[in-house]
Amino acid sequence: MTAASRVRIAAVAALTTLLALPAAGMAAGAEFDPSEEFKLDPWVSIELGPLDMSINKAVFYLFLASVICIAMGLVIRGGLKMKPTKSQNIVEMAYEFAEKQIARPTLTTSVYNRYFPYIATLFLFILVSNLVSFIPLPVSHTSWIGPIPDFALYAATANINVTLALTVVTFLVYNYEGVRAHGVLGYLKTLVPDAPKAIQPIIFGIEVLSQILRLVSLSVRLFANLLAGHLLIIMAAGFMVLLGNFFGLIALPVGVFFWVFEWLLVAGLQAFIFAMLSGIYIGFAVESSH
Repeated sequence: MTAASRVRIAAVAALTTLLALPAAGMAAGAEFDPSEEFKLDPWVSIELGPLDMSINKAVFYLFLASVICIAMGLVIRGGLKMKPTKSQNIVEMAYEFAEKQIARPTLTTSVYNRYFPYIATLFLFILVSNLVSFIPLPVSHTSWIGPIPDFALYAATANINVTLALTVVTFLVYNYEGVRAHGVLGYLKTLVPDAPKAIQPIIFGIEVLSQILRLVSLSVRLFANLLAGHLLIIMAAGFMVLLGNFFGLIALPVGVFFWVFEWLLVAGLQAFIFAMLSGIYIGFAVESSH
C-alpha cells in the first residue's frame, strides 16, 4: 500500500469517526447508551398476523447490499471485454477469489457446479454488507435534531436474526445434500466413524450435538465480530461527545484505529470464514464419512 493510500484511508477513517459523533448517542452530558444504535424502530410498520414484516434500517442495509451485489453482476452483462474496464476487473477478482480460495478447496466435484454460485453469492453478500456498515449513512434519528436523520454506522450482520437466517440456509443445504448422496440411513451412518459398538451411540450423540452447535457457532461468530467492532467505534465517538472538551480528542485516534482495523481486516475475513465453512460443510456432507 502506498503512502498516499494510507493517508487517504486515515482521512476517511477520521471523517467517519467524526460523522459518527451524532450516532454515538446525544449531546455532551446526556446519558450515553451505545446499544441504542442497534435498536430497530420500524420505518414502515407491516404486521401479518404474528409476523412482523416492518421495514427498518436492518432491512434497508440488506436491500442496499443486495442492490450492490446485483449491480456488480450487471456491469458485465454485455459480455467480457478483451480489454477489461475497472469495474470488470473488480468483478473478475471477486469471482476468481471465490472460486480458487473458497469453492475449489471445499466443494467436491459432484456438488461444485450446483453450489459454487451459492458459495460465491454468500461470500459477496456478506462482504458487501460488512463493508457498507462502516460507511456513515443517514439512517438514525436522535433527539437533538428531532425528526431529521443523522449519520450513523450500522451493520445488518450485527443482527443475530440476519446471521442466523444465513446459517439456517447453509444448515438445510448441507443436510439435504448429505441425504441426497447417501440416503437417510446412509447419511446417519456417516455421522459415526469406525468405533466399538459400545461407544457408537455416544459418538453419534456427540456428532448430532456438534451439527446443532454449528447453527450457533456460524451465526454468532459473524454477529459478534461485527457487533463488537461497531460498539468500539461508537463508544470512542461517544467518549468525545460526552467529555465535551479538548481531552475528548484522545478518543479520535482510537476510533480511527478500530475503523481501519474493522474495515480492512474483519469485514473481509468474516465473510471469507462464513463462506469457507459453508463450503466445507456441504463438501463433507457428500463424502463417504465425515
